[in-house]
Amino acid sequence: MSVFDILTLLGGLAMFLYGMRLMSGSLKESSSGTLKKVMEKFTKNPFAAFLLGVLVTALIQSSTATIVITSGLVAAGIIKARNSIGIIMGANVGTTVTGQIIRLIDLNGSSTSWLQIFKPSTLAPVALVAGIILIMFLKFRNSKTIGSIAMGFGILFTGLLNMTAAVNSLNETGVFEKVFTGLGSNPVLGYAAGAGVAFTLQSSSATVGILQALSTSGQLTFKAIYSVLVGVYLGDCVTTAIVCSIGAKVEARRVGIMNILFNLCKTFLVFLGVFIAHSAGWLDAIWNAPIYSGGIANTNTVFNLGCAILLFPMQGVFVLLAEKIVKDKPHEISKYQGKLDALNPVFYTTPALAFRSCYDILLAMFDAAKDNIQKAFGLLDKFDGKVMDSIRAEEDEVDIMADRVSNYLVMFSSHLKSDEHIKILDQYYKVVSEFERLSDHSLNIAETAENLYRTGIGFSEEGKKELKVLTALITDILDCTRQTFAKRDVEAARSIEPLEEVVDDLVGALRDNHLARMREGRCNVLVDSDFANLMSDLERISDVCSNVGVATVARVDYDRASQAHAYISTLHQGGDEEFNKAYTAAHEKYFGMLDKNLAAEE
Repeated sequence: MSVFDILTLLGGLAMFLYGMRLMSGSLKESSSGTLKKVMEKFTKNPFAAFLLGVLVTALIQSSTATIVITSGLVAAGIIKARNSIGIIMGANVGTTVTGQIIRLIDLNGSSTSWLQIFKPSTLAPVALVAGIILIMFLKFRNSKTIGSIAMGFGILFTGLLNMTAAVNSLNETGVFEKVFTGLGSNPVLGYAAGAGVAFTLQSSSATVGILQALSTSGQLTFKAIYSVLVGVYLGDCVTTAIVCSIGAKVEARRVGIMNILFNLCKTFLVFLGVFIAHSAGWLDAIWNAPIYSGGIANTNTVFNLGCAILLFPMQGVFVLLAEKIVKDKPHEISKYQGKLDALNPVFYTTPALAFRSCYDILLAMFDAAKDNIQKAFGLLDKFDGKVMDSIRAEEDEVDIMADRVSNYLVMFSSHLKSDEHIKILDQYYKVVSEFERLSDHSLNIAETAENLYRTGIGFSEEGKKELKVLTALITDILDCTRQTFAKRDVEAARSIEPLEEVVDDLVGALRDNHLARMREGRCNVLVDSDFANLMSDLERISDVCSNVGVATVARVDYDRASQAHAYISTLHQGGDEEFNKAYTAAHEKYFGMLDKNLAAEE
């Protein structure tokens, strides 16, 4: 045995683990949005949830990822914790698919010509070549993601081949014979070894894959590996439970606990079953016989599938135990706590789910600010202290949401790779502060109304009617802004700017009329500062809406809107015929309403 053999083994292990991580990560990134929709739909039926867990895990090559995604969806309130146990059981079965793929290494000795295609020595270079072509030379929407999946597959098999070569060299030293003989004579040691390696690598699939690579030494037996496999289940589920618990709410933590409970029961069943079968002599033919990659894959699948079938009727028991272990909190901090809990770090590796959580919070922020603005308009007509208190309380909620989603986006940004995801992040990060500003302006308007109420001096009747026109325009521009953000509606986004320009014109007209009334003594000069503050807030609300529209256009048409100042200037200078028509129509509508009010006064 030389140091070079050990280096070859470690290098192969590194390539294997990196290939698995690359393939799994790319699969998760490309499919997370679809997975969310499917998991929402099929979790109500326990059997459907089980099959879903199997299929999703087989697709993304990671039971940990499946269960972590499930815990995040539970935290977001999309699925119930009691409906997640079926997915957990299915994920534990689905993870065995990776081993069945890795067993292709057994085809090395085949002489049948068509089977040569499936040999790792053939698949690895084919996958690597296909991957690099997709990444470097082909340019379509998901070419890089598909290329990364292919590269991960190729690197995984290359690492397996290197490990196999190193194992064959090290086998001559007798080291493996001593190690595996020790494992076979001491199941507890094998169990601890499997749990420790799986916990360290954070992957049961990778641990079983390493075991499959080592099986080429010919020293592994069923007697030596069954306890290692059972240990792997525990080590992997502990890692999953830890990840599920990071920054998670009560129900999300229960998902990790249910996974541990299920795997502990699975451990008991496997040890009991093997003990009975061995005592009865049913395992004599395989007990001390060499076991290779295919045999390990089959054993792993039988253990997981058999235990899932036997424990399937106990789903309710696992749920009850998890509820006993992780108790409910006495109360929630925020009325939006469910949405805040959905900002879970476990979604960082599944961007579609992370962005959905951010979207839900941002839309809640906008709706809260918009409702506050409407309440504040009402206070200008008739002040109500209870409404004022509700506006202040909602403003505090918006501030909490803004802080949480801003921090989440900052932490999330380092996990993004695709240009499309970066554009979405840019849009979301910009609108966070804009939506918070909307809420601030609603409070400013409410405080202006409160000040007018306390002084007992209000605006003139003519001024109130003019203000009704402006607030109607602000309401319309807010409706367009919601449509813009909620539906990513570019047409609605482009309709904001003409309205914003009319707001500026209308504010100017109202200021002129207000000054004329003060000169003529028809409006009390003591309300001038309140009027000025009100006009400023209303004008700034329209500016915020304009910024949201530009951010949305930039997400879709980055080259056109990335230079926001130049983009807006072009519109305002009459360089866009569509803008000119929309502006003229809006100007005629709202100034027509203003003229009608003035005519009624005369």
